[in-house]
Amino acid sequence: MLTDADYTVNASGARRAKKRTAMESSSGDGQSSLRSSGRQVNVRMKRCNNPPPGQTKRKATDTEEEEDQSEKKYRKCEKAGCSATYPVCFASASERCAKNGYTSRWYHLSCGEHFCNECFDHYYRSHKDGYETYASWKRVWTGNGKSEPSLKAFMADQQLPYWVQCTKPDCGKWRQLTKEIQLTASLAATYRCGMKFNNVKTEGPDQCSLPEDLRVAEVIDSWWHSMLILPPLFKDSPANPFLTAYYPDCVGMSPSGSTSNHSHAELRAEHCRAIPPQIPGLCPYFQPFYQPNECGKALCVRPDMMELDELYEFPEFSRDPTMYLALRNLILASWHRGCKEVLTPQNCAPHIIVRGLVRVRCVQEMDRVLLFMTRKGLINTGVLSVKQPLLPERYHNKNVIVIGAGASGLAAARQLQNFGMQVVMLEASERIGGRVWDDTSLGGVTVGRGAQIVNGCVNNPIALMSEQLSINMHKLGERCDLFQEGGSATDPAIDKRMDFHFNAILDVVSEWRKDKSQNQDTPLGEKIQEVYKTFLQESGVQFSQLEEKVLQFHLSNLEYACGSTLDQVSARSWDHNEFFAQFSGDHTLLTEGYSSVLNKLAEGLDIRIKSPVQAIDYSGDIVKVTSSNGTQWTAQKVLVTVPLTLLQKNIIQFNPPLPERKLKAIHSLGAGLIEKVALQFPFRFWDGKIQGADYFGHIPPSPDKRGMFGVFYDMDPQGKRSVLMSVISGEAVPSIRDMEDKDVADQCVKVLRELFKEQEVPDPVNYFVTRWSRDMWSQMSYSFVKTGGSGEAYDIIAEDVQGKVFFAGEATNRHFPQTVTGAYLSGVREASKIAAL
Repeated sequence: MLTDADYTVNASGARRAKKRTAMESSSGDGQSSLRSSGRQVNVRMKRCNNPPPGQTKRKATDTEEEEDQSEKKYRKCEKAGCSATYPVCFASASERCAKNGYTSRWYHLSCGEHFCNECFDHYYRSHKDGYETYASWKRVWTGNGKSEPSLKAFMADQQLPYWVQCTKPDCGKWRQLTKEIQLTASLAATYRCGMKFNNVKTEGPDQCSLPEDLRVAEVIDSWWHSMLILPPLFKDSPANPFLTAYYPDCVGMSPSGSTSNHSHAELRAEHCRAIPPQIPGLCPYFQPFYQPNECGKALCVRPDMMELDELYEFPEFSRDPTMYLALRNLILASWHRGCKEVLTPQNCAPHIIVRGLVRVRCVQEMDRVLLFMTRKGLINTGVLSVKQPLLPERYHNKNVIVIGAGASGLAAARQLQNFGMQVVMLEASERIGGRVWDDTSLGGVTVGRGAQIVNGCVNNPIALMSEQLSINMHKLGERCDLFQEGGSATDPAIDKRMDFHFNAILDVVSEWRKDKSQNQDTPLGEKIQEVYKTFLQESGVQFSQLEEKVLQFHLSNLEYACGSTLDQVSARSWDHNEFFAQFSGDHTLLTEGYSSVLNKLAEGLDIRIKSPVQAIDYSGDIVKVTSSNGTQWTAQKVLVTVPLTLLQKNIIQFNPPLPERKLKAIHSLGAGLIEKVALQFPFRFWDGKIQGADYFGHIPPSPDKRGMFGVFYDMDPQGKRSVLMSVISGEAVPSIRDMEDKDVADQCVKVLRELFKEQEVPDPVNYFVTRWSRDMWSQMSYSFVKTGGSGEAYDIIAEDVQGKVFFAGEATNRHFPQTVTGAYLSGVREASKIAAL
């Protein structure tokens, strides 16, 4: 066997390779015949005694050595395991290209794609014609990318031909384009076999009838991917505008196709790395990818890393995740660019722009990735109504009963039905929504008797559904002026100072709990008082009477957040979810109410209202659900989404009883309670004083008045109608339990007249007071961790029982409890679990 040096010497002045017409122009789109397989087939074996096509024998006038050289046999690819017995050079760059003949060395890119040593030299040697082309590419690659700008990378990125799939429904065959044809998304979306390019007519029979290149069949085999030398890097990916602060090759994109024009220095600049890009036409709340060095943003993914559940689902990508990341990032970006329509493989495939046979593999893998992301509720979610099931037929053989038609139940039922399953919902009350209940009785203004505010809109599924429905989300301003009874406005400097001290107290509590076990827990209220007294003693600081009242206002807000008096809340775990990334961005008011979203989720679902469930028997293979009137339903899976209080009070009898571990967790959480009062006035008497703010605070006159109308919200941001809503929390909740609604409203107006003492405050023309404590099918507002409990209880309540009975609701979402968002996401989570089983 000759070395590279021997071949170079012997080949000097030797034969010039002819242009091979059979290989490059068999049809207008450059479709190759079966001969390009690289596999050993009978047709090839016949060629062993003859010169390969494209090579001619030298005349006998030359030396005998030269004649032997022309008869030299093929050389195999030296890559261990490569199936190409007779490689073919795809490059055809050098005039002395080996084509499918002898070369001193074959360079392997995949089992069906090689280039010869002559074409290597054409680009790699500085005295060759192709060197400047390679050097120019190398400069761009080095300027934008992080990976090695090798000649193999150049060949994969610039020289491999594109492959494209026929879009004719009864064809779907893959064809290789000629080198001069650039693949675009529009071409990939419309390509048909035999498509004409450059006015070249296609002659002969129906082009779809021509057989597919044998190499395509190999690509689907698992071993093929392991023999791929370089990972695929996409050009013009929809993810590119989202990821301009990343090195493209770290997120599955080609540095040569990058439009970011960032140099290495710019990429390292902190100011350039953590700012989410503003993409024209895209909702600013859609930020699915972390920016470099950014953290703490809910429902965000690292575009350069696989998540744990992704690694579990796709372990074959754990060694080199590039292909997976390129596909996942493309799919996520495409979904956020068009979330009002179902994202399908047909939508995504044309945007996979990468040279070589690996494009075939990418399109095949994309189906799997898109299916996984759909099942997980990362895409194709929200209020979409689908015409065809989102998951394949193998997922359709389940029927599910969902108990409770609140946010979590509706989310799960919508997902499961969209997946193609049979779903029946049983709702105990005469309405859907659960703890979402919008009231429009006050002059047509929507006021949520339950939830109405979205806390943190970036990546929030409520923001996604609002975008799908074109619902306006009113951004709440940050200004909240504090007024004292008597009408005085509180100096903002005092508010700022006491806010600082209040947070400092909570910081000390956080420090205290670091080494405390669950049985060393103490009530949050007691711990705050202890820290506060210690601070006053050790610092010698004396707060004024007003400052003490402002501190009470902040404590009132904390009780509002917990839904409870602080003597019941765990000092160790009161903010357990803050250890997880939370939703960032604007806080908004859903002026049209959460019902506008939930009603859309409910469309087309089989919901049986006034059907309270009394018993769930899961002792057999089929789960039996019995309502209080004796009606019985059966299903393979049951999802329970009732409020925590109803589980605590054993409203539903389980057979067998729920595991002791789950019962303990259920009782370790508290059922928080707040109430609301809303009043409609004949005119907006507050406008002059609050100057366009969305809300204002009420400083309690004494600690025992804390929680009584602590904050007032202006429910019409347009400033046309006159409705205020206020909250009752903490110790104030039991104090109004036995009061008539009119008396509660009168007390609220009395407080307002104290806050606006210098002007007329008219009698309200209408009002309502919520009574969640009396609501038979709720009996609570939202959960909290009781003293001695822990955030782990949320996870335990969320555990399914025997793969038959599942649980959702805000009290099963450890990351986002107490919110409609958390309830919704818990429903999506359980739908995914039910589908996967």
